[in-house]
Amino acid sequence: MILISAALSINAVAQTSPIFPKGEKSPNVNHVGNVWLSELNAPDSVFSYGTAVAIFDPGARLNWHSHPGGQILIFTDGVGYYQEKGKAKQTVRKGEVIKCLPGIEHWHGATPDSGVTYIATSPAQKGKTIWLQKVTDAEYNSK
Repeated sequence: MILISAALSINAVAQTSPIFPKGEKSPNVNHVGNVWLSELNAPDSVFSYGTAVAIFDPGARLNWHSHPGGQILIFTDGVGYYQEKGKAKQTVRKGEVIKCLPGIEHWHGATPDSGVTYIATSPAQKGKTIWLQKVTDAEYNSK
């Protein structure tokens, strides 16, 4: 006979360390602030999409841009913004998913008070990111 004590307690601890490495600091060419990128999967002859992790310091944001094949953003930490041209800015949080439609001008980044991390994937065979103008302070700070 096996006896199990009712007094047995188990404490579960959530993982607080990042799943993926921080990656390389990206040069400030198409963004404002500090952004780190880590490529998780390069496109190849079988899987034609690339996947990367992007980590933003508070206040960091990408320039306006579009993706010929679209892009999916899976937010894994922090709080950020996402905005499509002509639409209201959205606040996005850990656990949310954004589908950036092909050819739609948009930007994304961290809020002023929180960094943000996401996994991004897009089909490489459709073409590279098309970078546009910087997001103005007025656009970034809009409600």
